[in-house]
Amino acid sequence: MEADYKKRLPRIFLFLAAILILVKFMREKEASIVTNHITGLTMGTIPYSIKYKTKGPVDYTYSVDSLLKSFNQSLSTYIPDSEISRFNQNDTLVFESGFFLPILKASQQVYNATYQAFDPTVGPLVNAWGFGPGKSERVLAYTKVDSLLKLVGFDRIDFTDLYVTKQGGVYLDFSAIAKGYAIDLLADFLAEKKVTEYMIEIGGEVSVKGTNDKKNNWSIGIEDPLVNRDEHKLLAISQVSNRSMATSGNYRNYFQKDGKVYAHIIDPRTGYTSNKNILSATVFASECMRADAYATAFMVLGVDSALTIVNQNDDLEAFIIYQSRDSISIEITEGIKEDIILLETNK
Repeated sequence: MEADYKKRLPRIFLFLAAILILVKFMREKEASIVTNHITGLTMGTIPYSIKYKTKGPVDYTYSVDSLLKSFNQSLSTYIPDSEISRFNQNDTLVFESGFFLPILKASQQVYNATYQAFDPTVGPLVNAWGFGPGKSERVLAYTKVDSLLKLVGFDRIDFTDLYVTKQGGVYLDFSAIAKGYAIDLLADFLAEKKVTEYMIEIGGEVSVKGTNDKKNNWSIGIEDPLVNRDEHKLLAISQVSNRSMATSGNYRNYFQKDGKVYAHIIDPRTGYTSNKNILSATVFASECMRADAYATAFMVLGVDSALTIVNQNDDLEAFIIYQSRDSISIEITEGIKEDIILLETNK
């Protein structure tokens, strides 16, 4: 019996040594993982913030800025010689970059799925109402709205894998989906670099994967829309993982005239500012550009239609704040209820 025990001792020691080596290896590996944080500006003055984990410090600022610069050169209407600007000045464009076709396909899908409430050709109306680059706030006569509506409709756009064409006078603007698309491109870039844990934010739209530096789900704030234009107050915290989220609301960009509020989100089907009861719509999806587009569409559609679309699409979830008779109500769809924390002051 004692002899057997003595024979087993070397094996026990070897086993314990292996465990100690494994523990040491795991600790060293964990200690070498750092959370990098880079920031900058894109699309003019829109801030971006990216946090990502790597083995040792890695600075991707140059690569990120180069990617975003190429993206803007393709899809920014503020750059006179961008792909989209040249398309708006003409009737046909042969694709030059890899950015244009995917955003057209995504826009077409959301346009059809939202009963035309999301429409990247609504730009002429947005500009005319004073929410475009000039920002000259004004109220339009119905005759002007009717004339501009003749230029609106994504079904006036045709495209193949090689080129895009349009009917005369149509103006394309992807501002309601561009931030989300840029985030998706950055997520693809990090995936190519074998980065599996990150948080990417551009102008309030976000995509997260894995966990933060405390090994918890990333915490992303959802703003309270019932504040003054220049105030910032959180209504809730989202702690989702491996999802993208985008928020649309009228509480930042509007003007008042003769006692009436005119919001920046225009219903492309009527030509007038949306008067639905939604104050803020946050949409969760696997791709940020789709979350971005659906959030805009939901502001146009209203609560009931928005929830119908979410319930018919397994990839979508939503957190909606809306006016319900004389009170403010919140709707959280089933798939994210456990991931949303309402702050105490707002319960």
